[in-house]
Amino acid sequence: MNLLLLEPQNFITDESVDGQLVELTHRQLKHVLEVHQAQEGDELRVGLLNGNVGSGVITHLSPDRMQLRVNLDAPPPPPLPLMVLLALPRPKMLKRSLQHLTALGVKKIILMNSYRVEKSFWQSPWLSPEKIHEQLVLGLEQARDTMLPEVILEKRFKPFVEDRLPALMEGKRGLVAHPVGGQACPHQVTESAVLAIGPEGGFIEYEVDKLEHAGFERIHLGPRILRVETAVTAIVSKLYD
Repeated sequence: MNLLLLEPQNFITDESVDGQLVELTHRQLKHVLEVHQAQEGDELRVGLLNGNVGSGVITHLSPDRMQLRVNLDAPPPPPLPLMVLLALPRPKMLKRSLQHLTALGVKKIILMNSYRVEKSFWQSPWLSPEKIHEQLVLGLEQARDTMLPEVILEKRFKPFVEDRLPALMEGKRGLVAHPVGGQACPHQVTESAVLAIGPEGGFIEYEVDKLEHAGFERIHLGPRILRVETAVTAIVSKLYD
């Protein structure tokens, strides 16, 4: 945890003034006590969810609560100009992928269906808004970011690609990661882009054809076949290195 992420309910005093007082408990308190091993008077990095970042000085620290006086005087890091379409992975991989994408600065993630996505994945409790929020927060804390990504669920591939994706593509470069054909993954991309990443085994050819018809280019990372969360990190990092 490289940032203590604050939410409105943490504020004891008016959050519109400098030096406002906040109180933290549970997971964040445990981390400060066990990992930071902080003491009263120490300064920690903090940020307000969907707001500024800054610092906080611990004014009270006990086993059940911590209070800090905080100043939020700097903007969060800039977002990547990238939207990611991710074929819904298995739950364990989903958690890691959401954290990685959030830490990298992606602010719009669409979890979509694909032929190789098991139907049971859509019933996972990890798709609840609360569970998704947990993973996004972990990614923000890792990257010292505060701006929460938007996550959209699209359970039907064809209607999404044919009816809704064209509007999302306007003014953006479309890229679909696929191990067969296409060009090597570009790097140092300067324009806004939409990146589609398939499930384990990749998109089927029909799905790639549909995405190409919508304006996507095939790209690849070479002959190695990577796990979804590895491919996510590798491609996004390469595009905007």
